[in-house]
Order: sequence, then C-alpha cells, then structure tokens
Amino acid sequence: MSNSRSAPFPPSYPAPPSYPQTARLLAPAAECSFLHLARTTVPVSLDALGSWNAVMAQPLPLMGLAFRLRDVISARFGVRKIGGFSTAPRHSAQAGEYLDFFLVEEITPTRLLLSERDRHLDVLTCVTATPCPEGTEIAITSSVKPHNTFGRLYMVPVGPAHKLIVRVMLARLRKTLLQSPPAPFTSGPNP
Repeated sequence: MSNSRSAPFPPSYPAPPSYPQTARLLAPAAECSFLHLARTTVPVSLDALGSWNAVMAQPLPLMGLAFRLRDVISARFGVRKIGGFSTAPRHSAQAGEYLDFFLVEEITPTRLLLSERDRHLDVLTCVTATPCPEGTEIAITSSVKPHNTFGRLYMVPVGPAHKLIVRVMLARLRKTLLQSPPAPFTSGPNP
C-alpha cells in the first residue's frame, strides 16, 4: 500500500440530526447498512487528530489477534489485508495519506475523515472533536455500505464487535484522562 493517494475523494454526506453537527457519512443515512455513533467528553483540549491519537494509544487486548484472524478469513475472498492499528501517534496528517489502513480523506482541527474502500464494502470513520465547557467532546461516527454478499456477511460479527470496541475504547480514554490528564494531544496546523 502506498503512503498517499491523490484527491479527489468521493463525496461525504451529513449525518442524522442526533449526530454531531460536523459528522459525515459515506452515503446518505438511508443507504448505509451500518451506522454507529459513540461519544464521550474528556477534560482536555483535543483536535480531531489528537483525539484519534488519544483513542488509539491504548489498544484493547486481543485486537491484534482479531485483525490477524480477519485478514486470514478475508484474504480467502480476495479482500485486502489491513493488519490492524499501530499505537504510534501521528503529529500531522493530510488528505491522501494513510493512518494505519485508513485513507485520510479530510482533516481539519474539528473533523478527521478516514476511509477504507474495498471490494466487499466501504467504510467511513468520522472523528469529531468539539470544544465544550468540560474540555472536548470526542465522537466517532462510522458508516458502512457493503457491495456484495461477503460484505453483508462480514458485518454480521463485525458490526456488534465494532460497537462494543469503540464504546469501550472511548470509556477507557475518558477514565484515563479523568484520573491524570496529560498535556493536550493537539496535532498542530493541518493544511
């Protein structure tokens, strides 16, 4: 996989009204087979990339094993291996670069759009960081649109697992930051 891809990227769409105002989806909500929103408030100032770094800094146990298993099974159906997540923070990113297996489609201080588009399904993960009186509200909005039977079957176990994993990771981050808030995880200016 190359380290970057040039724009233009497919359009993104507004999320439903109950989602953060800046959240985006990969297709209109009615066309997505999976939509999920998880959010938390943390007592520090974070931008969108800093929020991603903070969430990914503490991977859940067994995530590496889960990704290896996913890659073995998916490869049998011609789906690209993704390898999982690293814990190394990124201090900057720009559209067209990769954060682990996700392509950065857009990055601003308040929104990070990450996609994985493959033969079985498309995924758009939108990380929003909204300043609030308590610090920052971090929201992770995920939208999926399968392309074939394998994509639909893939989401049967992955959908519920994704919901649990994201919810637990955000709860862990909140608990960690409430116990000992670090310096802000801001990433600096983004082009």
